[in-house]
Amino acid sequence: MQRSLLSEIEAYLSEQQLPMVLVGDIERYYLPFVDSLKQRKGNRMLVLGVNGAQGSGKSTLAAIVKLLCAYRYGWSVAVLSLDDLYLGRATRQKLAADIHPLLVTRGVPGTHDVQLGIDTIAQLAAAGENDVVRLPRFDKAMDEPVAKAQWPEQQGPVDLLIFEGWCLACHPQAVEELIAPCNALEVQEDAQGVWRRYVNRQLGEHYPPLFRLIDVLLFLKVPDMQAVLRWRSEQEDKLARKSEISGKIMDAAALAHFVSHFERLTRHQLMQLPQYADVVFELDQKQRIVRVR
Repeated sequence: MQRSLLSEIEAYLSEQQLPMVLVGDIERYYLPFVDSLKQRKGNRMLVLGVNGAQGSGKSTLAAIVKLLCAYRYGWSVAVLSLDDLYLGRATRQKLAADIHPLLVTRGVPGTHDVQLGIDTIAQLAAAGENDVVRLPRFDKAMDEPVAKAQWPEQQGPVDLLIFEGWCLACHPQAVEELIAPCNALEVQEDAQGVWRRYVNRQLGEHYPPLFRLIDVLLFLKVPDMQAVLRWRSEQEDKLARKSEISGKIMDAAALAHFVSHFERLTRHQLMQLPQYADVVFELDQKQRIVRVR
C-alpha cells in the first residue's frame, strides 16, 4: 500500500475512533475487492450497492473504498445513502394517520423518496465535465431533509457511485411469512399486521426500479441481531460524545425499540442476500471480516 494512501487511511480511522488493526483488513479484503470493481468498470459510471444492518459499518466501508479508488485509479467517487432519501416528518405523520402509526418512524420501506434516488443516480450517470449534481442529505438530529441549497455538489463525470443502505436490494417476503409477529414491537403495535404488510408491499412494488440501478451488490453479513443492537448502541454513544444536542440521543430502551422496526427485514436478509449478492463480507462479533464470498 502506498505510504500516502496508508497515511490517509490511518487518519480516517483515527478521526472515526476506529482501531488501527483494520489496516490489515483493508489490505487483505478491501484492496482485492476494489481491484475487482476496476475489472467491471467499463466506460460508464459503476454503481456499487452496499447492504448492511444498522451499525455494521456501511459508512466506514464506503469511505475506505472511496479513498482506495481515488488513489489507485484516480476515480471520481460519489456516495449516496438510502438514509438521505427519507421523507420529512410531516409526510410520515400523514402516512401514520392514513395507514399505520408506526410509519411515523423513518427507516422502513415506505418512508423513503424512491424517485429522488432514481433521479439522482440518473443525473450522476449522465453528468458531463461542466455538470454539477446535488446529492440529497437528511438531518437525523432534526428529523428532516436538509434544504436542497445546502446539499453537497458533485462536479463532473462520476466513475463510481457507492450507494449504501440497510435494506438495499432486499426482496419482499412471502405473504405467509408476514402472519406471525417477529418481536414485541409487532405484537404490541402491529397486532393485525397492517404495518408489516404495507412495508412489504412498498418493498415489492416501489423499490425495485431503484435497486435495479445497482451494478455490484456487497452484503455486510452481521452475526446476529444482538450484534446489531450492540453496534448501533456504540454508534449512539459515539454520537453522544461528539454532539451538542445530547437530548436527541436515544437511551438504551429507546434504541432497542427503534432497532425493532428493522428486525423483520434484517433477519430476512440474513437468509436471503447471501444467495444473490455479488460479494459477501461476513463479520464476527467484533465487527471484523472473517470470510469473503
